[in-house]
Amino acid sequence: MTAVPDIWPIASATDAARARTATARLTAAAGVPLVERARFLTAVTEKLRWCLDRGAASDLLLRLHQADAHGHRRLEVTVRPAAGHTQGDQPDWRLSLMCPEPGDVDAGGPAEVDSAGMAEALLAADEDTAELLERIDAQEGLLRSYREELHQTNQGVLALHAELEAAAVTQHDLLDAERAARVQAENARSLLTFLADAGDAVTASLHHDEILQRLPELLVPRYAGHLDVWLFDDAPTTRHGHRPAAAVAAARTGRPQHAAAHPGGLPGVDDLPPSALAPTRPLLCVPLVGHRILGVLTLTAHGARFDPDEAVMLIELARRTGIALDNARRYEQHRDTAEALQRAQLTELPTTPELFLAARYLPATRGLNIGGDWYDAFVQSDGSLLAVVGDVTGHGLRAAVMMGQLRTALRAYALESDTPAGILTRLHRMLRHQQHELYATAVIARFRPGDPTVVWAAAGHPPALVRETDGTVHVLETKPGIMLGVPMPFAYEDHTVALPPGSTLALYTDGLVERRTEGIDPGIVRLSHALAALSATELEHDLDTAAESLLKPMIHDSERDDDVCLLLCRTAPEAARRGLPHSP
Repeated sequence: MTAVPDIWPIASATDAARARTATARLTAAAGVPLVERARFLTAVTEKLRWCLDRGAASDLLLRLHQADAHGHRRLEVTVRPAAGHTQGDQPDWRLSLMCPEPGDVDAGGPAEVDSAGMAEALLAADEDTAELLERIDAQEGLLRSYREELHQTNQGVLALHAELEAAAVTQHDLLDAERAARVQAENARSLLTFLADAGDAVTASLHHDEILQRLPELLVPRYAGHLDVWLFDDAPTTRHGHRPAAAVAAARTGRPQHAAAHPGGLPGVDDLPPSALAPTRPLLCVPLVGHRILGVLTLTAHGARFDPDEAVMLIELARRTGIALDNARRYEQHRDTAEALQRAQLTELPTTPELFLAARYLPATRGLNIGGDWYDAFVQSDGSLLAVVGDVTGHGLRAAVMMGQLRTALRAYALESDTPAGILTRLHRMLRHQQHELYATAVIARFRPGDPTVVWAAAGHPPALVRETDGTVHVLETKPGIMLGVPMPFAYEDHTVALPPGSTLALYTDGLVERRTEGIDPGIVRLSHALAALSATELEHDLDTAAESLLKPMIHDSERDDDVCLLLCRTAPEAARRGLPHSP
């Protein structure tokens, strides 16, 4: 239900004051909060002033609506043109306000608002204004407090931002330092890995030329643009023997030398080779040192300088190369001496009407494994022939000397005993008591004139092979005795095997059949096949050529880790025994 409005004519300022006073009383009586009341009355006053400024008569209508379901009432103010007056197309002005007081409220009519009422309303308005000002002051105080607090907070935030920025810069610097350290560590690890691999590559070989060939493969172009090795025992490799001054200084002092790049050559020396001129790129000259200074390694840089860490690595690699070269030279001297001694003691094979012999000795091609294998063959006083193949453990000069001692002792014992087993037993006793920690294997075969058998004995030696006249090959698999020199008493046994005319007995050392990846048994099988594959014509007419043919399939596919010794003993065919023409 809508209440009947109170109408206040507005024709003058006094009318406007009365209308405004009535509105103020009504809002106050309705319990409208001060701030909302002030806003409401200010809007009404502004509208009334607008009407007075245009000089047009207006009516102000105050209407207080009935309470709603929540007990709230709505106050509505309408300003419209007075009856008989128009303001063009201007619509009525309305403003409403919710009143919390649910009871009846009466603003009184226009006649009730006299001068005393307006004065009272004016004073009440001042009181409202004063209260508003107090509230505003309180709000401003709170606002200042909030602003100060906000300012402090902002300062703290700025300080925090500064700290965060400083921390970010520090963290960035730490990350850069960590990244640089990681790169440096990775470079160092890479250099150490290369040094280890390259050092293994140069020290693994005992061949002088092979070491020198590996250096440029390792260093050029990864760490140097060019490489030169100057060995003092070699003939000069440049014209007139001129060398860079840094290389000469390194050779004289035994210390690494560095030569900086020069933009051009020296005046007046155009007839000299480039190596004698000032370098156009930096040089690093490092002496190659073993037991003495062997030479100088000269490296030419790619760019304007050598990296310091790489230079340290190159110097260390040159040190290892010098040791490898020194070891290779010593090994070659040792090897040549051992091989010369070994070959000097190999026997010139005897010839008999009923037995043909052919032997081959090949030194090892890798390492120091030379000097332990030997063969021997000699005729005894009763006309029988002893064929011997042996192998001394160990290598080098000591093994070669021991081999010579065994060979001499074996011939001496053969004068006192006519059986292979007796000879081996005496050799074992001698070696066990006189040569500690040195052992040997051996096989001895005795051939008697007119006897179609062969007597043999072995001391830890690979089994002999027999090829019969029809080409069949079998292995003498009788278990051999222990190695010569093993610290325990032992008596060897003789074994007898038929060897008809035209048959071949093959004695050999383990270097012919043994491979590190296979063992010895597969090698014996291959040797049996190779012996069976020899042609009868080759065996009958040229036993030396047959020995060569037997070696080829056995050693062609690998470097020899050990000496190889082979002795072929072929009995004469029946025709030769009867005096018919026959060529061995």
